[in-house]
Amino acid sequence: MENYYSKVREYLLDLEVTIVSEDKDNEVFVIEKEDDGVINMVVVIADPLVIIEQALFTLKDDSADVLKQILMKNRDMIHGAMVLDEEAKTVIYRDTLEASTLDLTELEASIESLSLLLSEFGQDILDFVK
Repeated sequence: MENYYSKVREYLLDLEVTIVSEDKDNEVFVIEKEDDGVINMVVVIADPLVIIEQALFTLKDDSADVLKQILMKNRDMIHGAMVLDEEAKTVIYRDTLEASTLDLTELEASIESLSLLLSEFGQDILDFVK
């Protein structure tokens, strides 16, 4: 089995994100790149996948209209999607990548997809929080 932990760690360093914490035994990283909106993003290696998640906001209004708007925003995202946590209270950015074929460009695109979402739809997201 390939050592995906080292590979992902090297890619994160190449992308110049800050590794806030890491747990080699559980193959988990918490990263930040605040200027791009990446704050406490969790990168988990769950062979055969690499799962990327970041909490975005607490859902104050779970009306059908708000949920519909969130789903419509997903269509514009290059990678990943906005999803609800198990309690359906927190909206999370989540992307799932294949560990065995992961390359630097793919990981970068996944992380930057969140930045693009925040830059293009930041006001809409703020409206969801209100």
